[in-house]
Amino acid sequence: MIDPHAADRHAADGHAADPHAHPHPADRAHPADRELPAYGTGHELQHAAHHAAVVLSEVTVGYDDRAALTDVSVAVAAGTLLAVFGPNGGGKSTFLKVIAGLLKPWSGHVHVLGAEPGREARRVAYVPQAEQVDWEFPVSVWDVVVMGRYPRLGPFRRPGAADHRAVAEALELVGMTDHARTQIGRLSGGQRRRAFLARALAADPDLYLLDEPVTGVDPTTQEDLMRILEAETRRGKTVIATTHDLAAAAEHFEDVLALNRTVIAHGRSDLVLDRDVLSRTYGGHLLVLGGEPLLVDDPHHHDEPPGREQHFHEETHR
Repeated sequence: MIDPHAADRHAADGHAADPHAHPHPADRAHPADRELPAYGTGHELQHAAHHAAVVLSEVTVGYDDRAALTDVSVAVAAGTLLAVFGPNGGGKSTFLKVIAGLLKPWSGHVHVLGAEPGREARRVAYVPQAEQVDWEFPVSVWDVVVMGRYPRLGPFRRPGAADHRAVAEALELVGMTDHARTQIGRLSGGQRRRAFLARALAADPDLYLLDEPVTGVDPTTQEDLMRILEAETRRGKTVIATTHDLAAAAEHFEDVLALNRTVIAHGRSDLVLDRDVLSRTYGGHLLVLGGEPLLVDDPHHHDEPPGREQHFHEETHR
């Protein structure tokens, strides 16, 4: 089991057995330069936990009596751009819900930004894959993005000038300023993703949890959104995003986590090109044609389909 505070207790007790008792020079401070565990287990995971924004230790969780994730142990370093990939129903969305504090583990421990899930909610922006929204409701893009400021406002406080500036800057960053007063249901799928990313940006979080943020969007939108997320990690923010697009994972993300009910692999993004990792991750969903792996998957299947969940994979206006 991972204990992020174990080293502190060892030091206090006068013990020398500290897995973190070695220097990390300033010029190697970025997570892209750290040697994090490739397969998140054991002593190496204990070491990574000292740099981690998110730590899961031996976590098992599910819905009703069905386990969605079993014995998951992983540490995600602060400032990491992490892609989570795996088959549909493999637990990717559940993984984000556990970190967001929306789903309590049956067993194991979770630490998010140094606290229990939900304790630092104002520092976390969670964007589900399918928003449970009445798209006909008369709410504008501006209204949706303002919602990102609410955790910082607290109860009974109205958005002020600083909040309006943050909303305007977020809309400009995602290229949605001209649509600020557009009713949210009139947007295309790609525009909706831009709008909900703007809501997350307006919150100015330390941790982004994004479920399929670039699935089904046009190449320009994908490049724009990924450029924004890359810039956020350069500011020290942590981004964890699920994806079905392995090419995008290899091109845009620093690290990847392969999930299929448990951790299959965790390491640098070139793991998505490893045939053994893909075979163990996707199993029967992986075909090999002409010596090249080919994934066969259903992008509309999810870990737990809520009754009113609406999917938006289209790119056309309603």
